[in-house]
Amino acid sequence: MVSVRRVLLGLGVAFTAYLAARGLLWPEEIPFPVLVPAVLGLYLATTWLCLFVEPGGVFGGATSRRPDASQIPAGPTRLPLWAAVLAVATAVIAPTAIALAAGPGARTDPFATWYIGGIGALMMIVMARRRPWFAWGGMLALAVGCTIWMGLGEALALGLVGSLVWVAAAQLVVLSLDRAAADTAQLTELQQAASALHGAQEGRRTERRVQVQRALAVAGPVLTRVISTRGDLDADGRLEARIAEGRLRDELRGPRLLDDDVRHALDEVRRAGATVTVLDEGGLDHVDEATLAHIRRELAETLRGATSRRLYIRTSPHESVAVTVVGRQEADGALSDDDSVDLWREIPYP
Repeated sequence: MVSVRRVLLGLGVAFTAYLAARGLLWPEEIPFPVLVPAVLGLYLATTWLCLFVEPGGVFGGATSRRPDASQIPAGPTRLPLWAAVLAVATAVIAPTAIALAAGPGARTDPFATWYIGGIGALMMIVMARRRPWFAWGGMLALAVGCTIWMGLGEALALGLVGSLVWVAAAQLVVLSLDRAAADTAQLTELQQAASALHGAQEGRRTERRVQVQRALAVAGPVLTRVISTRGDLDADGRLEARIAEGRLRDELRGPRLLDDDVRHALDEVRRAGATVTVLDEGGLDHVDEATLAHIRRELAETLRGATSRRLYIRTSPHESVAVTVVGRQEADGALSDDDSVDLWREIPYP
């Protein structure tokens, strides 16, 4: 499939070849005819190099790796320095060489003025390849050469104005492309941020929906029993209601700490008469599922061996400790301030 870039390169080659072809029709009697094909060859070689050469190598063949697409400016890549210098040198050489070859009587003939448009096209290419200072330097050299050998008025009449317009238009196009690329990059960032926010909101909605469904599954039977008995529960019913309340608090305050084993261990501890507080303050938000599974397994084992009357399970802000489990024991029916801690377990990250 033919790309837009190849079409533009083909048009550039055809257009510059057409401009140079005018210089082939010189009369037989000129002072230095050998200079004409030499300058034409230099011009075409320089122009086509400026069209095809890439920063990593001629025709882009030296390197296949390119930076990320978001870091590449719109339009052509920047012309290598040596090629830009060669283009300016061509702009300096061509007017003088052609003027000397044509002689005083033929310096305004069509074969001797092709370089005005030709150098203008070359500098337009240099400008499009992001070398503006070299492009305007080449145009200055062209204007000076034309003024010296044919006069400023003749040069303007024979195409110097058009060449200047080409280069200025090329600069405006490059600036417009860069602005459009910057706006596109900004829009892409905004779209990515909006997508991330939308995904986070959807994730939170899904999580809340799951929590509500789980809460209904836990509290539904208990609420049904309370309604059917008009609140007159026996000891087993009150125990089940207390356990259901604890499950609901666990699901709301520490969902990332819970799996089936941890939930079962919490139920067993509560059935044994203990009061359990589970609190996740965001310390596990960055943890992957494999690490969470390890932490939950350690937590379930700790709970199965706990005999404390009150248990406090919290995520830890410490960089190496994931969860802290503290158990306190009642002494003579009340909790003391200093000596009541009978369980202290810090579950580290694996």
